[in-house]
Amino acid sequence: MDLSLAGLWHSMGWPARMVFFLMIGMLIGCLYVAIERLIALSRARNQSRALAGVIGTPLKAGDIAGALAKVKSAEFADSYLAAVLKAGLTEMNMRADKHGVAAAGRTMEVAVTETTSRLRKGMNILATTGATTPFVGLVGTIFGIINSFTMMAESGGGDLTAVSGGIAEALVSTAVGITVAIVGVWLYNYFNALLDDIAKDMSTAEKELLDWAEKEVLRRSESQAAK
Repeated sequence: MDLSLAGLWHSMGWPARMVFFLMIGMLIGCLYVAIERLIALSRARNQSRALAGVIGTPLKAGDIAGALAKVKSAEFADSYLAAVLKAGLTEMNMRADKHGVAAAGRTMEVAVTETTSRLRKGMNILATTGATTPFVGLVGTIFGIINSFTMMAESGGGDLTAVSGGIAEALVSTAVGITVAIVGVWLYNYFNALLDDIAKDMSTAEKELLDWAEKEVLRRSESQAAK
C-alpha cells in the first residue's frame, strides 16, 4: 500500500475527497477573513491614532465645527474613533447645551454598537470553522473506516495490508480537521482580543468627549452669565 500523499489520495473514495475539499475550503475562508480583517483593522487603528493626535486642538479651543470637520475628513474615513466622535460632535454642533450633551451620549452609544458590529465582520466564519471542523473531519474519518471494511471484504481477509489505506484515509481526515480547527480558533482568539482593545478605545473616547462636552457647556454658560 502506497502511503504517500498521492497514494492516499488515489485510495480515498469520493465522499472522503469531498470532505477533504470542504475542510480546505474552510481553511481558505479563515485565511481570507484573517488577511482582510488584519488589513482593515490595522488601517482603522492607524487612522484613529492619527485622528487622536489632531482632534485635541479644535476641542481645546471649543471649536465644535472645526472638530467635526476633522472627523469628517476623508483621511479618517475608516477610523472607528472618527465614527464615534462624529456622532457626538454632530449633536453638539446642533445644540451646545445639556440637551445636546444627552443626545450626544445616546448617539455615540449607537455609533459604538454599529462600529463594533462592522469591525467584527467575518468573525462568525472563524468561530464556525474552529467549532465545526473537527466534526467535519470526523465525517471523513467515518468514510475512511467504511473504506477499510470495504477493502477487507473485497480482499477476503483482515490483514493490515488490506485495511491500511482506509485507516490512513481516516487518520488524514482527522488530522486535517483538527489542524484547520486549531487555525480557526487561534485566529478567532487573536482578533477577538484585538477587537476588545478597540472597543475599550471607543468607550474611552465616548466618555472623554462627554466629559469635554459637559465642561464646554458649563464654560459657555459661565461666559454668557459674565456678560
